[in-house]
Amino acid sequence: MIPLSLEAVAAAVGGRLWDVPDTSVLMTAPAVVDSRTVEPGGLFAALPGEHTDGHAFATNAVKAGAVGVLAARPVGVPAVVVDDVLDALAALARTVLAAVPEATVIGLTGSAGKTSTKDLLAQVLPELGPTIATVKSFNGEIGLPLAVTHLDQGVRYIVLEMGARGNGHITHLTRIAPPSVGLVLNVGTAHVGEFGGREQIAQAKGELVEALPADGLAILNADDLLVAAMASRTSARVLTFGVDTEADVRALAVTVDTSGRPSFTLAASGTKARVALSLHGVHHVSNALAAAAVAIGLGADVETTAAALSRAVLVASGRMEVTDRPDGIRIINDAFNANPDSMKAACTALAAMKDSRRTIAVLGEMKELGADGGEEHRQVGRLVATAGIDVLIAVGGDDARAMADAAQRDNPQLKVVRASDRDHALTLANDLIQPGDIVLVKGSHSVGLEHTAGRLAQPDTMAGDR
Repeated sequence: MIPLSLEAVAAAVGGRLWDVPDTSVLMTAPAVVDSRTVEPGGLFAALPGEHTDGHAFATNAVKAGAVGVLAARPVGVPAVVVDDVLDALAALARTVLAAVPEATVIGLTGSAGKTSTKDLLAQVLPELGPTIATVKSFNGEIGLPLAVTHLDQGVRYIVLEMGARGNGHITHLTRIAPPSVGLVLNVGTAHVGEFGGREQIAQAKGELVEALPADGLAILNADDLLVAAMASRTSARVLTFGVDTEADVRALAVTVDTSGRPSFTLAASGTKARVALSLHGVHHVSNALAAAAVAIGLGADVETTAAALSRAVLVASGRMEVTDRPDGIRIINDAFNANPDSMKAACTALAAMKDSRRTIAVLGEMKELGADGGEEHRQVGRLVATAGIDVLIAVGGDDARAMADAAQRDNPQLKVVRASDRDHALTLANDLIQPGDIVLVKGSHSVGLEHTAGRLAQPDTMAGDR
């Protein structure tokens, strides 16, 4: 963290000091919006939450070690009072970033794979210099500025996820943290109900490369035509990655072992090196290529990049997180979120792990798909029916029913059951699973299947759950 006095914070955000006995006291830890995560020397930003107002926790934050509160009104403890806390947080991030001009900002976006790729980059780029990255998947107008406040003078690369739910969102984020490198992973169907279509999603995601300077670097997925077309929207140098097409950075000879872990030959600049990923799912090949393209574009060599990718481990929970229980049951927790592309990738990974074992897919509904929701769920059902998966537990309402019906219709031999919610799904799974089974749990975050996956991964809880 770049040390800033409360007086300097107030100047940066255009705020007024209130109840501050010592204006020179230093903010020496990052800003947070959850008072339970305050570090000594940090700053608490009092934002209105879904169920409560952050101002109610200002005193707790200061007791926990915050030197002050970014607030919209006086709160009885040292505070920088501003008209709009979120705008002030963005201004603070811009000030912190300006204090580290040597840091290269890498922005990444895409409909799927952002967090996994960000975590790979955070493990590959340290070969070039000290690196920090977005915390968890905090990639919006709150999370991005919070991530920037982690900067210190030693950091040379900062990797920032940039999410969007409409046009202009990524442009706004790039104005908080102007990127020198922009990575676009894919254009899928996540949030398609909000955008209106894949072309509209592409328009929004492409704002990232439009924000790059002429001496910047755009990293584009050559396998996705909508992403590849973004080359015309930037004046920056373009570097492509791909599996199925000719690209600057390619994966050759892709294989997947019986645990679903892919290996491939990384090829770029006339050099090749083998990569053996510890992550599960062939879809991670594209994520690894994207991370490799960024590193190579910034000057890393192919061999060093391949070795770093091979050492990389899973960081984020709930994303193809594999737990092998003592009784031989394997639980795959991919329940952090779901969209049609990631759902298909997870089911494909489950099928690849099958070998001679029985496979069970506990699949929750996918949200925010708009008018296409029913058909998208039917397509997932058809994939389950043809992939060799043995049991489907469809969790939710009408869309889950559409998925279950399509699966049963395409494969009458498939065992299909429906669960109303996460707890019902847990009960059904407990009744169905047998030693040696592989169980995938996936659904949109609001379905709550992370809870189900967590309980299934803990055999000690099984007897009580029955």
